[in-house]
Amino acid sequence: MGTDDKQRRLINSHENSRGFYLQKFRLYETRSNFYMVGWDKTRTFWKVLKIDRLEPSELIIHEDPTSYSEIECLDLLKRIHEGNTSTGGLKFVSRCYGIIGFIKFLGPYYFLVITERRKIGKICGHAVYAITKSEMFPIPHSTVLSNMAYSKDENRYQKLLHMVDLTKDFFFSYSYPIMISFQKNLSNSETGLTLYETMFVWNEFLTRGIHNQLQNTLWTVALVYGFFKQVTLTISAQDFILTLIARRSRHYAGTRYLKRGVNEKGHVANDVETEQIVFENVREGSPVGVSAVVQNRGSIPLFWSQETSRLNLKPDIILSRKDLKFEATKLHFEDLVQRYGNPVIILNLIKTREKRPRETILRAEFANAIDFINKDLPEDNQLRFLHWDLNKHPRIKATKALIRLGEVAVNALELTGLFHCQLIPTSRSGELLKLSSIGCDSSGDHVEKDLYEMDVEVDNGSDDLRGAYYVKLSTVQKGVLRTNCIDCLDRTNVGQYAYGLVALTHQLHALGFIDVENIDSHSPIAHDLMRIYEEMGDTLALQYGGSAAHNKIFSEIRGQWKATTRSQEFFRSLQRYYSNAYMDPEKQDAINVFLGHFQPQEGKPSLWELNPEQHYDVRMHGSTLTAESSRYTPSMYGGQFFHDMQLEQCLGSGSVKFHECADLFDTSNFLDVDWLSSSGNSCEEETYERSSIISSPSRGLLADSVTNELKAETNFSAYDSGASLKTEQTTEDINFNAQQSRETHRQFSEKFVHWVNDGHILFP
Repeated sequence: MGTDDKQRRLINSHENSRGFYLQKFRLYETRSNFYMVGWDKTRTFWKVLKIDRLEPSELIIHEDPTSYSEIECLDLLKRIHEGNTSTGGLKFVSRCYGIIGFIKFLGPYYFLVITERRKIGKICGHAVYAITKSEMFPIPHSTVLSNMAYSKDENRYQKLLHMVDLTKDFFFSYSYPIMISFQKNLSNSETGLTLYETMFVWNEFLTRGIHNQLQNTLWTVALVYGFFKQVTLTISAQDFILTLIARRSRHYAGTRYLKRGVNEKGHVANDVETEQIVFENVREGSPVGVSAVVQNRGSIPLFWSQETSRLNLKPDIILSRKDLKFEATKLHFEDLVQRYGNPVIILNLIKTREKRPRETILRAEFANAIDFINKDLPEDNQLRFLHWDLNKHPRIKATKALIRLGEVAVNALELTGLFHCQLIPTSRSGELLKLSSIGCDSSGDHVEKDLYEMDVEVDNGSDDLRGAYYVKLSTVQKGVLRTNCIDCLDRTNVGQYAYGLVALTHQLHALGFIDVENIDSHSPIAHDLMRIYEEMGDTLALQYGGSAAHNKIFSEIRGQWKATTRSQEFFRSLQRYYSNAYMDPEKQDAINVFLGHFQPQEGKPSLWELNPEQHYDVRMHGSTLTAESSRYTPSMYGGQFFHDMQLEQCLGSGSVKFHECADLFDTSNFLDVDWLSSSGNSCEEETYERSSIISSPSRGLLADSVTNELKAETNFSAYDSGASLKTEQTTEDINFNAQQSRETHRQFSEKFVHWVNDGHILFP
């Protein structure tokens, strides 16, 4: 009896600790219920979840409040089996590694579970996993399902949901809140349900039902979508661990041409938080130094769009006039300040000059927006806006481009700083605990005494480590660098790599690996980092744009043969064009269903029955964004565009900060640096001119589309100091049949469609 009491006390202590979590599960079924049994890694405490299978259209979940030992749990299952022998007893269904969520279309509820996983890294001993296999089960028993009116559209919604491939680019952790940055993890006291509400948890909608009923997150995993890579690198004969994480926002999420700009809540398309963490590679139980830095990318925060078209390889940009006071733009930057603190530094990589205005339309209006917002902000909190045209001078070398972008990074890091601390093990051991607050908020605001004069105790709740740590904090990051081009893919990825390389030198210097804050861009460590950023860029580009990224600058630095690079870029352009024109509508359908932006209802139109505008802007409340948009070019007022000489002088000294440079330029923090190459990584700039594409070996597929596009060229007229696009177009001019676009890909070979979806090689 004494042994049982001791085990019960141990179970209760685990359950009451902040590190209580389940990570392995077994799913059983009877005719009336599903039973899920979950236990911790040490097999110390066991919990039981019951899901009702007799209710045809409602989700009813009960959690047994008791925490069992393994023997007690086995005894409970035996009794459940004996009590259900008349209807078949208790049957094993599957081994699981967590619940992804629950969903309902027009028929029954389904629940999704992880059935296979693989470990892809760890952070302070907390394992990080990817999904290798998942399953979806209808909840009602087959006898209940047979009596339900099964909609003919039910299977179609199921197939849409399965288009979101959970085995690609999703990752999670049971014990480490992977949805927030390392600095925020140390400073954030929020746990459980609150963490699932963050913008980077993609299954928040799917888990809402179970969370509302149980008020805990024991049974679910929080899925982050984007990129995760962890490698061990060497410098100065010392190993360190580099982790690169990209988290895509679930707000206003979608594909390239169907999600652009900003929405009314200030959320932008392709919003990605990139975090670079460096750990000392030390033995378990030794003090470990950690440094982390975060940067951001996201669509230009204005109301703008481009219509997907099979007749136009480079669709016109449509800029809405409805947000005259830039309220949505302001909300976006207020959100960035709340997430990261001040200053917010904006690196805008779109074009300065075009024969046919496209990007320059947004360039001017973005400048107007920043200037308008800054007028109401105190000088110290004003947005720092820089413009770097990556396509103006075609002969500049890739190496020089990175050097100049590196100068931007150096100044940005001087303004924001980076996170650096040391974790020192204490004498406490044998406890399963969790990281706790260090006394500063997520944006880096803090009390000097708390951070710099006191050691702050942090408990470690890891899979592999035991005990507690003291955090000796050196610096925190306050503010963020936000980079964008048009798509926030190719040029943006080069800019983020340049920032990551400079940040890495500062991180390694802070950790004592190198004596100087400088690493040669041609060094082995720089090439290792470039390959990781290139992989991240390809991954994000496939998710949003439909092809791997255009990596001309990276290819040039590696010394890749130009003809090979051009061929590669051409086929990636072809792949992206096909994906955007023919496959994105169905991908957007799948994302809208997965995220809960569209919820089917009996008697309401199906998702595929909506017209294009309704289809791509569906919201949970059923409203549609139908704001009138027109194509125009805002005036580019004087005083915003300056000569290269001024900026050469401004950036020539490493000690000059951005806010000091801004004093050269009127009331706006708008900087215009026109020196980078048109051979830079530009996913928006096709590899060849249209005439080259028509005469290429692939003209059989594209010639008709290009010819039709040339016939449909839009006329321009003078407007202020710029040029104007047509202000009126009919619905037929700007939209295409969404249903037809979903079916067209079936006309192409299976091999071609696979290449578009997954990349790799088209012609082996």
